[in-house]
Amino acid sequence: MKICFLENTKFEYSFKDVHSSKLRGAENILINLSANLAEMGHEIVVYNNCNIDTHKDKSNWYNIKHIDNTHSLFFDVAISNGDTRLLSKVSAKKNIVFSYSLQSIEKFIRKGQLISYLKNRPTYFLIGDYHINNRSKLISLFGINTLNLAIDDMFHKTKILDEKKENNAIFTSRGDRNLELLINIWNQNIYPKFNNAKLFVTPYKNIKEENNIFIRKMSTRSQLIKYLLKSKVFLVPGHKAELFCLAAAEAQELCIPIVTLGIGSLYERVEHNINGFIAKNNKEFAEYTIQLFKDPTLWLRLHRNMKVKRGQKNWINSTNDLINKIKSL
Repeated sequence: MKICFLENTKFEYSFKDVHSSKLRGAENILINLSANLAEMGHEIVVYNNCNIDTHKDKSNWYNIKHIDNTHSLFFDVAISNGDTRLLSKVSAKKNIVFSYSLQSIEKFIRKGQLISYLKNRPTYFLIGDYHINNRSKLISLFGINTLNLAIDDMFHKTKILDEKKENNAIFTSRGDRNLELLINIWNQNIYPKFNNAKLFVTPYKNIKEENNIFIRKMSTRSQLIKYLLKSKVFLVPGHKAELFCLAAAEAQELCIPIVTLGIGSLYERVEHNINGFIAKNNKEFAEYTIQLFKDPTLWLRLHRNMKVKRGQKNWINSTNDLINKIKSL
């Protein structure tokens, strides 16, 4: 099949930036799906804000501002990252939108999505039950489906040892995803009761390095993995805008127990007392965290539960699932 991806992310990137810390979930998904589809033999064209035309095997990247009649603009499938209007730039037998937000009907209309939605009649691919239950039912007119996400192979290939870890906790999600709430819980409920643990967080606003809170350096994905491997527990309250939480999935692949309040999609990501804990309130969140620091038997049980399930969220499985769903449209 000839498949086109369209997106209009403001910053420049291409498949060459696959391990860059500047990428967010949507960009990471586009790179990995397009690469795996090309490896399967499909002809892939990506239009985004890459600075120069970049090509690799059957994957061709062009700047979206330069779409014109010099290229064939007819495809078997056109996939837009989050914006139905981009589908009008090409012609395709099947139109798809990958959605990564809980966009309200009012915003959907205000952003000019409605007319292009009715014109292009796309199937919307959402990323979990929380997303399906909370996204406007308006977008189900022409069908909805689920996009099964995966994580980078670098996480799957990392060797995991059942070794004793220092009492380090880590938060690697975006700072606006309730990092301030986590820091309040740490300062008020965790540090006063267990002050020989450390918390490493994403740089955000005016976070103070106090009470054993440290701002981690944002660098490459391999550096992120090094931070995670040194961590005993992954702390993430969750956020109503968190539809999948790639950060939590990456921590799970490295077998790090998670403590969460289950806000947003985090209740889907964590199995209580299997690979982490879903706390009912801030006090319980702190209690579960301290238990994991103090009880090596408990930590090892959750850690080993995750080792059994390693490797399932890979891009080969995700890409095969996507192709099967496209064929059924």
